[in-house]
Amino acid sequence: MLDAAQGWLATALQPVVVKRSAKVSVLVGTILVAINQGDVFVTGALTSDLLWRIPLTYLVPYCVSTYASVDAIRSTGKV
Repeated sequence: MLDAAQGWLATALQPVVVKRSAKVSVLVGTILVAINQGDVFVTGALTSDLLWRIPLTYLVPYCVSTYASVDAIRSTGKV
């Protein structure tokens, strides 16, 4: 089990996966922040509550993209 987790993590940390996930995170995260908190930026009513929500808005697409990339790479058997 530990070997499988280490293999998954090694694949997730490959530069090609990290770069792809970062690009997806920036694009999708920015769109989601604009949709969900756009009014806050327009009105200037940024609260401390949003200081943890906004990074999570970028983290979720990063994790989803990483999971999908690792799954696709490992399913080809070329790991």
